[in-house]
Amino acid sequence: MQESAAHNVCLFGPQGSGKGTQAERLSEFLGVPQLSTGNIFRRAIADNTELGKQVEQIISEGQLVPDSITNGIVTARLEQEDVLEGYILDGYPRNMVQSEELDTVSSLTHVVVIDVSDEESIHRISQRRVCTDCGTTYHLESKPPQHTNVCDNCGHNLIQREDDTPDAIKERLAIYHKETEPLVARYEERGIVTHVDGVGSIDEVWERVQAAFV
Repeated sequence: MQESAAHNVCLFGPQGSGKGTQAERLSEFLGVPQLSTGNIFRRAIADNTELGKQVEQIISEGQLVPDSITNGIVTARLEQEDVLEGYILDGYPRNMVQSEELDTVSSLTHVVVIDVSDEESIHRISQRRVCTDCGTTYHLESKPPQHTNVCDNCGHNLIQREDDTPDAIKERLAIYHKETEPLVARYEERGIVTHVDGVGSIDEVWERVQAAFV
């Protein structure tokens, strides 16, 4: 098992809680890499590894990546030198199988849970728009485009993704409550969990996250 570093951190929170943004800030603040499953998948695909090839095929078919493959890719990432001093996990583990696998390769030192209500999650995500060409993401309230439904960067149309509709968000939240939330109790037994109020501006939430490490 990897030696416990100063900051092996995992961020939890429902869709729309802003954990990706806070993970990015925390990565810079602590000087350790941010490991999001999406980025890890893209890197494995770009590196043309065997697992990367499997992930690419699964994603192209519109399927969810199985735990066995996700665990393999994250484990391989945690064995690289740049995480020896710590890391920020974003989007992993998502369920008990992944949490138990993580325990076999590394030990978390901090778990930060960004709490927002389902109503807030649905509201936030339903306001999200994405460029059809360059993929830039906007938010109609906190980060609106200069012109309605037009990307500032490339001028192409903005759309609401199919999985960003209220019904689709409710389904994803149900999975979060059923499969991911129980992990928080597991880590609370270890005394490493900090709950943070996710309501407010990005800067306000960041001050609360940062307070867990100072």
